[in-house]
Amino acid sequence: MADPKGFLTTARQEWPRRPVAERVRDWDEVYVPGGLLPLVERQADRCMDCGVPFCHEACPLGNLIPEWNDLVSRADWRAAAERLHATNNFPEFTGRLCPAPCEAGCVLAINQPAVTIKNVEAAIADRVWADGLAPPQAPDRQSDKTVAVIGSGPAGLAAAQQLTRAGHTVVVYERDDRAGGLLRYGIPAFKMEKHHLERRLAQMRAEGTRFRTGTEVGRDVGAGELRARHDAVVVAVGAREARELPVPGRELAGVRQAMEYLPLANRVCEGDLESSPLSAAGRHVIVVGGGDTGADCVGTAVREGAASVTQLDIRPRPGDERDEGQPWPTYPHVHRVSAAHEEAGELGSEAAEFSSGAGDLGSGAEAAGLDARLFAAATVRFTGDKAGRVRALELVTVDEERRPRPGTARTLRADLVLLALGFDGPGHERDGVVGQLGLAVDARGCVERDADFATGTPGVFVAGDAGRGQSLVVWAIAEGRAAAACVDRYLSGSTSLPCPIGAFDRPLVA
Repeated sequence: MADPKGFLTTARQEWPRRPVAERVRDWDEVYVPGGLLPLVERQADRCMDCGVPFCHEACPLGNLIPEWNDLVSRADWRAAAERLHATNNFPEFTGRLCPAPCEAGCVLAINQPAVTIKNVEAAIADRVWADGLAPPQAPDRQSDKTVAVIGSGPAGLAAAQQLTRAGHTVVVYERDDRAGGLLRYGIPAFKMEKHHLERRLAQMRAEGTRFRTGTEVGRDVGAGELRARHDAVVVAVGAREARELPVPGRELAGVRQAMEYLPLANRVCEGDLESSPLSAAGRHVIVVGGGDTGADCVGTAVREGAASVTQLDIRPRPGDERDEGQPWPTYPHVHRVSAAHEEAGELGSEAAEFSSGAGDLGSGAEAAGLDARLFAAATVRFTGDKAGRVRALELVTVDEERRPRPGTARTLRADLVLLALGFDGPGHERDGVVGQLGLAVDARGCVERDADFATGTPGVFVAGDAGRGQSLVVWAIAEGRAAAACVDRYLSGSTSLPCPIGAFDRPLVA
């Protein structure tokens, strides 16, 4: 603890965002370049090095937060990088994409703004690359075991890197043409520029991990054949089955799933397309779903030149402070305004006037408030024109039990509707990996596994959203690391790989 009074003398200050008018004209990250390092050392000084670090407990990776906070406050970046990478393979991902449950668990957050842990993590990660502190870590010796990892999202990449470093020959199979999974084609570049991903992939290749992109296991190569070819298989295909909205008019053109829309915008940024076939340019856009995927659609539509953007959240507007039902150190459901919401708010203030009442048409953005969101809003139906294209969305306000409130029906103009209602597991792919490997699934479509991440098929393990269900990037990395430790133990009889979330509750089954 460098400054025992740091939390008393220094106010919380976050990484500043670029002005909205500037950042919506490009796809670069929303933050001021270089605006983090000048302030982060003092922010790390706010860490109290408390006797019981609840931030450490709140982090699925078990990050050694007080330790690297102290090292950053002393400007010892090399040691901070070592402590951070001891528990996290990809801090540049989590430092940008994680919702920071660690900050909700910060002891300082009991009665003051929490330490900016996520910003400190991002600063360390960026300094690592700037100072050349992330050389490839090739294993000292190779085992005679081979492992197939199916899926190259954060869980698959974490498992692959850990197993490669343990000395096994690892091959990652990815259905898309580039590695990265949702990090590549789901997360917009304004949240995480893809050079962060490219650097890690280059590091992994230099360490010996092999990638087979454009290869869908279950179609291009049989899953059973893959299992026979390798000593172990890690299934990390994510949870990509988008949830539906079964209301009248769903079949209209222009009502699309978020994960049909976002990858196309990312491909434009990659240079694969000149423009997206689903571009929001000039359209009144409504995003149905109040989560992060919905916010990603909002920010993307703004950058594509939408006439207006409105996001519908069926939940009531949360309060600005945690309520009694969500006491510290739990992660509270409070009102948060993302960068995308800021941008849509400014766009909405210039959009066509909104009119309430059934049958009236308007953009909806103005009624949504400063961040273009409507809360407690349930979609009733879509209506279209004679050509079969969506032109309006009818909604109704609901109470906390999601029952319609009489007299609250309203109609919003809609040229493009994006459904962002969450995802289920991969169990629907009965003809693909899950079916061909004979894996059992639960009611959510997630692959069943035991405490060691092992499935009922010998030598087959599952990590990340495929087994856990839709979750956070930090959980995906944690599960990938834990599953790697279990696979290493299965192959070698023991392991020196760290396991962040308590596997090995069962005896080894070879």
